[in-house]
Amino acid sequence: MIHFNCDYVEAGHPKILEKIVESNMEQLPGYGVDHYCDSARAKIQAACKKTNADVHFMVGGTQTNLTAISAILRPYQGVLAADEGHIACHETGAIEATGHKVLPLPAVNGLITGDQVREYCHHHLADTMREHTVQPGMVYISFPTEIGTLYTKEQLIDLSNACHEYDLPLYIDGARLGYGLTSPDVDVTLEDIADLSDMFYIGGTKCGALMGEALVITNESLKKDFRYIIKEHGALLAKGRLLGIQFDVLFEDNLYFDICKKAVDYSIAIRKAFEAKGIEMWGDSSTNQQFAILTDAQMETLSKKYVYQEWEKYDDTHTIIRFCTSWGTKEENVQELLKDIAAL
Repeated sequence: MIHFNCDYVEAGHPKILEKIVESNMEQLPGYGVDHYCDSARAKIQAACKKTNADVHFMVGGTQTNLTAISAILRPYQGVLAADEGHIACHETGAIEATGHKVLPLPAVNGLITGDQVREYCHHHLADTMREHTVQPGMVYISFPTEIGTLYTKEQLIDLSNACHEYDLPLYIDGARLGYGLTSPDVDVTLEDIADLSDMFYIGGTKCGALMGEALVITNESLKKDFRYIIKEHGALLAKGRLLGIQFDVLFEDNLYFDICKKAVDYSIAIRKAFEAKGIEMWGDSSTNQQFAILTDAQMETLSKKYVYQEWEKYDDTHTIIRFCTSWGTKEENVQELLKDIAAL
């Protein structure tokens, strides 16, 4: 079977594995204070053009989200997010388990707007009984969104401005950041992400690493004692070198972006194949996830050779199916899929 069901079916990029083996017997201090972590931090700071940014390495996305969000919020506050955002739908109540509520905003094509933030905050502040309700304390978005769509720079600026107007930190989940920043439709850079957010993370798990995310803090007020918070949440990896090595390799010679761009190119080829066949697509993703609306018969035909993800029912006779490429997707597997789509 050929897997297009998610973007972490492969383990890690060969260059990462080689570096881990090469450095295996090197004796290093723990908890992310080794020279590999220092080198990776410097490379990320340079890529973001933020030499004063704090960079912390953690194992996974949910762990990073709950650590970051619970660090930002006061006990009585919640986080504004798209109603179909990752923390609202796919983290098993992890944010709520920290004592903070996810405050959903209705998304359009996966996106929320600055005006939605303004409206929510205005109504909260205008409520004479507001102290009986959860106070909005920050805004969470994903780049790309859960359905592979992208914020434009103009939209991000407006969202960032809205957050500043109400003194709300903007946090960006970058689990698939590499795939978003290499989309042909993107007009946002890594520097823009760093400029317009207070905290964000660069995804490694889905983008070539064995595991790991690099959390970047640009807001000075959020930096203090953050390592205490990481440790409290069980997120301070003793053998931190394993995370530092991976990001040190990924941010050498543009590797991170090169491997992500390849995945995006394959994904768009898959989308075009479905469209050429007259199969309707759900959403307008130009990243590494594509959502095709297939009949039961089409699903059955493709399921004989491919593993995909059933996203949700579209109607009585159609289902939305996600096809996901990754840094490790093989060109020959994509070519085979393209032929089978054409034969549907």
